Amino acid sequence: MEWCVSVPKIELHAHLNGSIRDSTLLDLARALGDKGLIDFSQVEHVILKRLSPIYTHFCVLKLEFDYGYLNTDNRSLSEVFKLFDLIHIVTTDHSSITRITKEVVEDFASENVVYLELRTTPKKNDSLGMSKRSYVEAVLEGLRAVSSVDVAFIPNSEEPVNLSSTLLSDASDKCNGNTRKKIFVRLLLSIDRRETTEAAMETVMLALEMRRFGVVGIDLSGNPAVGEWITYLPALMFARQQGLYVTLHCGEVSNSKEIHNMLDFLPQRIGHACFFEEEHWRKLKSSNIPVEICLTSNIRTLSVPTIDAHHFVDLYNAKHPLVLCTDDSGVFSTSLSNEYKIAASTFGLGQKEMFELSKNSIEFIFADDVVKEVLRKTFDSAAKSLTL
Repeated sequence: MEWCVSVPKIELHAHLNGSIRDSTLLDLARALGDKGLIDFSQVEHVILKRLSPIYTHFCVLKLEFDYGYLNTDNRSLSEVFKLFDLIHIVTTDHSSITRITKEVVEDFASENVVYLELRTTPKKNDSLGMSKRSYVEAVLEGLRAVSSVDVAFIPNSEEPVNLSSTLLSDASDKCNGNTRKKIFVRLLLSIDRRETTEAAMETVMLALEMRRFGVVGIDLSGNPAVGEWITYLPALMFARQQGLYVTLHCGEVSNSKEIHNMLDFLPQRIGHACFFEEEHWRKLKSSNIPVEICLTSNIRTLSVPTIDAHHFVDLYNAKHPLVLCTDDSGVFSTSLSNEYKIAASTFGLGQKEMFELSKNSIEFIFADDVVKEVLRKTFDSAAKSLTL
């Protein structure tokens, strides 16, 4: 696990609010309880629970013996979704959004994530004085508030050049008076599947307006059992025409026609791909669309039967482009380092293979070639200090 933390990593599928710290969710929920807006006693015990790591039976026993951090008092699937409902309630306040953003970036940076794409659905609530724009501005305020690391989130021609000589210290370096960790952060605005075509287009227009502040793309997410592909297609096509990147939650449930249509759209990336049929796999591999793999999430949501049977194996062996991600690190009690540990332990991958898996992720990021080159140099530098 120590090695998995020390290696530089790329995170491309992290939902902002789902990555909230347990302690922060507890604070925000307690505050709402004090105001009489929720029954705090009904959610406190769920927040305080932790999920045990996802491993094979052998690895679980070994971890329990070596580290002693397994907790048998785990969140059930229904409790996981209760947390998502709670998070939706506590994230209607601008200051809460700013706090969550700041802490999420700090948490990813602390485990040597050197490039982070955060995705979030801009909320609109007139009664609370929140517009989609003010929501995104609260996120940006959170990025500016980070002080423990240097955050490069405004994409312009000078940013990578100015940072390239000192950017992203070796993974083995510790923060000290002369060396600070640095992280690239880019934002994806999510279209919720509950939204209308007009609301989806509003999100795309906002992304275009906020592009100069690091918004680089559009994500389609939300309850996969809700809505129809044709509803969001006009907004997604417009986003791509305007030069925004597009990634789709694809194959979270069994919906053969939608999966086929999504792959026909040729997004720059897709997430999950759990309920693919043979024709979908053939189409995916022929199109070479990178897949955002979220191991813990897929197991916890029962999207795949066991970790051993995860489609990561087939894609990895086929040398298909893929990247390990967390999805919702707070709700699922995981981290990107933990996802790397799970992949290595379950599928028998060594440190060299894991390092290459991480480095190859650079090619799938939604950033320009200058940023990619800086990241390649970061990995090359880290390779000299890591034992591979």
